[in-house]
Amino acid sequence: MSRALIGVVKKEFIQILRDRNMIRIIFLMPVIQLLLFGYVVNIDVKNLSLDVYDFDRTHESRELVRSVGASGYFTPNDTIMALQHLEDNFKRSSSDMAIVIPPGFAHDLMNRENPSVSLITDGSNANQTAIGIGYMGRLMQIFISAYYGVSIPLDLRFDVLYNPEAESVYFMVPGIVATLLTMVTVMLTSMAIVRERELGTLEQLMVTPIKGRELLLGKLIPFAILGFLETIIALTFGVLWFQVPFVGSSVLLFALAGLYLVTPLGIGLFFSNVTSTQQQAMFFAWFFSVFAILTSGFFTPISNMPTWMQYLTYLNPMRYFIEITRAIMMKGAGLQDLVFQVVMLAIYGVAVFGLSAMRFSKRVS
Repeated sequence: MSRALIGVVKKEFIQILRDRNMIRIIFLMPVIQLLLFGYVVNIDVKNLSLDVYDFDRTHESRELVRSVGASGYFTPNDTIMALQHLEDNFKRSSSDMAIVIPPGFAHDLMNRENPSVSLITDGSNANQTAIGIGYMGRLMQIFISAYYGVSIPLDLRFDVLYNPEAESVYFMVPGIVATLLTMVTVMLTSMAIVRERELGTLEQLMVTPIKGRELLLGKLIPFAILGFLETIIALTFGVLWFQVPFVGSSVLLFALAGLYLVTPLGIGLFFSNVTSTQQQAMFFAWFFSVFAILTSGFFTPISNMPTWMQYLTYLNPMRYFIEITRAIMMKGAGLQDLVFQVVMLAIYGVAVFGLSAMRFSKRVS
């Protein structure tokens, strides 16, 4: 190995070690990603939120609900009596399934008259629905066998809402729309300011008569338009090519997409402000995108994640937009069904974009 080659290698190592942002990228991010993949990517189905409509209200019906909850596959909510709330809970994404125990369940159980139970599911996630129905059928049979000591037939009736064909693409396409909108805007915006700094043109822009807020908006508006174009293309392709149903309001979806867009633009702007090279900005944007996708419920239901990770997902704005997109497209949800998600996006948008804009103003002043 020549002395010249050794000298170049030493120089590169010195440059890397002097760059604190690069050190964080090299050593810290792989560890965080390993933890994310290890805890988040879980294809098991458990802790499904289960609404209980117990019209029998007997010791046997309560024991049935208790045994289902003890399995770990389902988390029964408080007993509910009004069936008109059933679909509203599905639209708000507060429930995955609902079990309806009819009057006379205990009587049929004691007299071995083939007791019946109805299971109504949110079919937007086809895989989760199929596995959940299988779990419920097995748990019911175990309960009856334990009650009698022998196995007798059970009449389990189920109804799948929103996606009776069990098409998994219906679940994936709305998530892809949210993913594209997030990745495109964060990555492009993250390089907006740092590119000018690397080219040496940021100082030239600062001495022009243009105001700081005009410079900021001029930088961000093109990326916002591109984000909307990506959304339109993805939705059009998904609906026309994959035949994904769109039963809700397109006006509401695009209005809330505009609200959500403020957050990834602000995050990208923040990365562009705190980095000194486009390479660093791209690394930070890519790492955020991986975190956002994994903890959004795009691939893995949030209920499958460890409890501490479920709380962490509340810090991910993409989680709320995916819930909004799926609820509007597949369930026809209205604004009244999405109040929590809309409020959270508004809080994130104001906080993230406001802080990033303030930091940008300080740098250009």
